[in-house]
Amino acid sequence: MDQFKGKARLPEFAVPKRYDIRLKPDLSACTFTGSVSVDLEIVADTKFIVLNAAELSINSGSICFTSSKVFQPLKVELVEADAILVLEFAEALPIGVGVLAIQFDGVLNDKMKGFYRSTYELQGEKKNMAVTQFEAADARRCFPCWDEPACKAIFKITLDVPSELVALSNMPVVEEKVDGPLKTVSYQETPIMSTYLVAIVVGLLDYVEDHTSDGIKVRVYCQIGKANQGNFALNVAVKTLELYKEYFSVQYPLPKLDMVTILDFAAGAMENYGLVTYRETLLLFDEKHSAAANKQSIVTVVAHELAHQWFGNLVTMEWWTHLWLNEGFATWVSYLAADSLFPEWNIWTQFLDETTDGLTLDSLEESHPIEVEINHASEIDEIFDDISYSKGASVIRMLQSYLGAECFQSSLASYIKKYAYSNAKTEDLWTVLEEGSGEPVNKLMNSWTRQKGYPVVSLKLKDQKLEFEQSQFLLSGSYGDGQWIVPLTLCCGSYDVKKNFLLQTKSGTLDAKDCLVEIGSSWIKLNVHQTGFYRVKYDEDLAARLRYAIEKKYLTETDRFGILDDSFALCMARHQSLTSLLTLMGAYRKELEYTVVSNLITISYKVTRIAADSTPELLDYINQFFIDLFQYSAELGWDPKEGESHLDSMLRGEILVALAKLGHDLTLNEANRRFHAFVDDRNTPLLPPDIRKAAYVALMQRVSSSNRLDYESLLRIYRETDLSQEKTRILGSLASCPDPNIVLEVLNFLLSSEVRSQDAVYGLAVSKEGQETAWTWLKDNWDHISKVWGSGVLITRFISEIVSPLASFEKAKEVEEFFASRTTPSIVRTLKQSIEWVNINAKWVQSIQNEKQLAEAVKELAHRKY
Repeated sequence: MDQFKGKARLPEFAVPKRYDIRLKPDLSACTFTGSVSVDLEIVADTKFIVLNAAELSINSGSICFTSSKVFQPLKVELVEADAILVLEFAEALPIGVGVLAIQFDGVLNDKMKGFYRSTYELQGEKKNMAVTQFEAADARRCFPCWDEPACKAIFKITLDVPSELVALSNMPVVEEKVDGPLKTVSYQETPIMSTYLVAIVVGLLDYVEDHTSDGIKVRVYCQIGKANQGNFALNVAVKTLELYKEYFSVQYPLPKLDMVTILDFAAGAMENYGLVTYRETLLLFDEKHSAAANKQSIVTVVAHELAHQWFGNLVTMEWWTHLWLNEGFATWVSYLAADSLFPEWNIWTQFLDETTDGLTLDSLEESHPIEVEINHASEIDEIFDDISYSKGASVIRMLQSYLGAECFQSSLASYIKKYAYSNAKTEDLWTVLEEGSGEPVNKLMNSWTRQKGYPVVSLKLKDQKLEFEQSQFLLSGSYGDGQWIVPLTLCCGSYDVKKNFLLQTKSGTLDAKDCLVEIGSSWIKLNVHQTGFYRVKYDEDLAARLRYAIEKKYLTETDRFGILDDSFALCMARHQSLTSLLTLMGAYRKELEYTVVSNLITISYKVTRIAADSTPELLDYINQFFIDLFQYSAELGWDPKEGESHLDSMLRGEILVALAKLGHDLTLNEANRRFHAFVDDRNTPLLPPDIRKAAYVALMQRVSSSNRLDYESLLRIYRETDLSQEKTRILGSLASCPDPNIVLEVLNFLLSSEVRSQDAVYGLAVSKEGQETAWTWLKDNWDHISKVWGSGVLITRFISEIVSPLASFEKAKEVEEFFASRTTPSIVRTLKQSIEWVNINAKWVQSIQNEKQLAEAVKELAHRKY
């Protein structure tokens, strides 16, 4: 039996074709019993059947394999370390089809994976739901199975549940038999699909319903009493299904689509075939209490999960190495859908946030390629990250931009038709796109998916020639040895003068004579509209021209965003000074475009944090510079204007949070006034949802151990609301308090029973002053944290949120030493990345301290009135 241990994949001598699963959850005892019969094809000589099972109690006496005769196993071993069940028979099993039957029971766990329990309240009484979350490798915690994406099969599911409860699965109900307090619910057989997409939800639920134009029934299920909050997502889902049917030229493959809110849910949402599960914050919209940002999240997340019904569920990756095919595509397509439904949101400009997330993570030496080798199931959770999602989506956008939208769409439709109901690898997609476009897609894209990292392209203008050079960009400041085929786009002085070409070597030149009308003053912008996944470094002369073009508003918002974002990254990597970054930021003083201002704000947070470590004596000047910089957009004021745009609503909230964190007295006073009106009357028009977080953050800036009344008021609101979005808004504000004692109280509150375990991570964003306290707290509570969160995806957030902002070489060493004896496979990658961040910050601190002109420049900028 030992030959099967420690392997990444199951042996291939038995292939499942169809599962008949029966489950009986007991919601008061939090246990379940079950049986499974698998139609199995034995394809090679073997005495063994090896499948996945974990945390199940297997009834060995029930196991039999029936083909030409009944075979009982001689030995049954459940290997927990590898989550496999090994059955050894006395003789070789006959080649051909047979049926494997197994009975088992298990626990409805509280780990938010496998078959688990979620709790909710109904009229003051606590109740349990039984729900599933199987991606990546947790179907094995519910029933023994071949728990790999390539082992697709048909599933027939039957549930025995309390008769008053709603019981949902992937397919519609075919029969329901009530027998006193219990009912047996049988569902239609599923199409052929992977185990990680099987889903079950059992609980007291309410719903709203609609249909697509071709008759597919769509429902949003949620807690009793909240059904009307599901109408917005319902409407989005119906329109999105119709849009995707057109875009992919393939019908939605199932007869129904249910979307359900789950109160205890580790992921944001999960694309189970026909039964998509969500956190409440990402599905329910309350006109009175949800912000514009909540509305946008609902649209992009619903569009993302529904894209998976084609890209992931109908055509499935062959193995987790190709996870990005699922996630990168669904992320990219969700923007396509959101743009179609809400063109006024300018969502493709906001897509640049995805690109930045991908570029940031991928500029670490501890990054990984888009296609990453997975050698054990315990490694899978860590690659659900910004490389698979954001970099994946960004290189797809780069490729679509290079091939053209129409060619790309028709090739995608061919790919989905060709691989429907089966599995595909990354190269299968490239082959189809290559056939459709006639371009060398395989060669071009392998350089982006098979090696980690990306290039910074340096641009110089010399003797009327443009000189390009690429090298791998790393935030550590060193240069890697990667090389890419880079689709470059270039504009000179006008968007009408555009050039596209592939940079296939380390360097290249371009004659600029015909491209520059007036070579003396024209600006040159590389990576037009930021569709490429690379950074650009301009020589000083070209950078100065771009600064002027930004001030004069000659550039699109996407290009203004890109120049700023690249400059910030180059500054952090110490390729350019903080002085030059701040000077560039000054050129954005009249910026009003939401995505650009939002990035200015994000950068201001990072600069003020690093300045507190490197040049505390300049911090007041830097804060003043940023307060002045944001005054122009702050003219939006506190109150929504009649008919204002969605983007203005989002911008108002972000600007006010920024001014509060920067200590702007007028903002702090006004927030205080409005908050107290809200405490007295929750329906006051003075605190609409879009500015609530700003008021909460502002409030916490003045809270201290000796002045805690407002903190207590905020906790009271947290305890009284049943709206998840409001709870997460409050959790995200509490730890911004500058008093370390309050920060410690907040962190301890996160571990209490008052905070659902999936929500604790929202409260980890602590103030600069609370950073050291948070690190000590993490060490003191690590045993408890790893026990509660250690088996899921959220454990990594505790490390990255608290460790990454630290900024000294001593701290990096301390973190390394602390975790030396506490590392598990599921945190290895995150830990290395977080320690790398600490070293990057420490080097950045040193470099800022050595900047000669900084003090003078900062004081001058702070006194300049915008």
